[in-house]
Amino acid sequence: MTDTLRTIDFKKLGTTTTLVGSTSSQYSNDAEDVPPPPPPKWFMKNFLAKGDPEVSRARKIYLKAYISGLGMVIITIFCVFSIYWGSLWKVPEHSLRGIVVDFDGGEIGQSVVQSLINSPPPQVVRWRMRSPRRFPRGPVDVQNSLKENEAWAAIVINDGASANLANALLSPNGSYNGSEAITAYGVEARNENAYRNLIRPLIQTDLDRVKLDFALQLAARVTSSPDSNLTSNLTSLLSTSPQTIINPISYTIVNLIPFNQPVASAVAFVGLIYCLILSFFVVMVAYGARQASGVNRILDLKSLIILRLTTSFLGYFFLSLFYSLLSLAFKLDFTRRYGHSGFFLFWMLNYFGMLSVGLALESLITIFTATWIPYFQMLWIIANVSVCVFPIEILPGIFHYGYATPFYNLSISIRSIAFGTKNTLGPSFGILILWVAISSMTLPFLQWFVRRRQIKAADKQIPEKRIG
Repeated sequence: MTDTLRTIDFKKLGTTTTLVGSTSSQYSNDAEDVPPPPPPKWFMKNFLAKGDPEVSRARKIYLKAYISGLGMVIITIFCVFSIYWGSLWKVPEHSLRGIVVDFDGGEIGQSVVQSLINSPPPQVVRWRMRSPRRFPRGPVDVQNSLKENEAWAAIVINDGASANLANALLSPNGSYNGSEAITAYGVEARNENAYRNLIRPLIQTDLDRVKLDFALQLAARVTSSPDSNLTSNLTSLLSTSPQTIINPISYTIVNLIPFNQPVASAVAFVGLIYCLILSFFVVMVAYGARQASGVNRILDLKSLIILRLTTSFLGYFFLSLFYSLLSLAFKLDFTRRYGHSGFFLFWMLNYFGMLSVGLALESLITIFTATWIPYFQMLWIIANVSVCVFPIEILPGIFHYGYATPFYNLSISIRSIAFGTKNTLGPSFGILILWVAISSMTLPFLQWFVRRRQIKAADKQIPEKRIG
């Protein structure tokens, strides 16, 4: 009895002691006779095992969830990705606006204007004649009109082009330069893809055709001209200034605002996708925090809505700041149009941009939950990106929705800050703020709807209790 009590006392104290006597020997033998614990039932079975109801049930649930999810991804490919493919399928579906201004008024001007206006289809740029009286300061006003997005390209027949050619034909001049006759203007920073792949090649093709036709006409006229002075000068002309006959007119292409900050691609196009992905991360972090803390069940409706909106506005404020500082660290110049205010404008643009795309996700995750919100995120990305690759003007008409998308307005305003293109900050901020307002009103409604559904579900389970 003493040994037994002593054993119990030592076990309570957690002390290791060797006991002697009959009682301690019996305790040792009993310990040896205890069978080992049964092996755990987890981590032991085969996925393809037959005759096991537990494995069979788990296998059916897994395959059903996996195959249905894979089917949704396939549906996403055809229903969502086709938006982006469609934006590139018929480029250009419509023509861009181009203007031709004849400051010469002579033979060269008339010939170039008629040739461009009557260009054969398809026309990437549809050329329209503009009276020189609309540009009182000459080519300077034409340049300013392009910088203000009145057209995508302009071709100017310079003043005195015909007179200079006539003088060179009568008095051979070795310094004659036909490229002074025509100047073409474009703005690469407005849309570098359109300028490099469509506008510049089209200008070169059209003007090469124009100058070749004009050279052939001039050569035929000189050789068959009844004007003895012109005919007698032909030998001297070919020996002194052959370019006057071979290349009587040519052109110079001027890129008014070059896309000369490569790092700007990270914020004007590709970075917009990153911006939305970062916003999605914030949405998922907030969703996980609510689930882990249980505030969805603890807080009343008003407090929960205020919490969600407040954390979103504060979170994106600091996130957009550090996102903007990254571009500053890599020497993106924000001072080209708005001076030192450029960085602040860039920051605020990113802030409202993140709010516009992030609050939409924050609102819809209320009903989609974490299971389905990635599908909407994919649609949200594709619908925004599809209208930023090429100008909306050349896309099929269905893509005109792009004028109201966050990405498009972010892109054109970032270009205004980084390169000095047209000031579109006012309309862009207006559209972004409108998106923020819509989501800020949608979120409370959806949260009220879900809370009401939760209350009904709780009432069915526990009729005598209600969730506040």
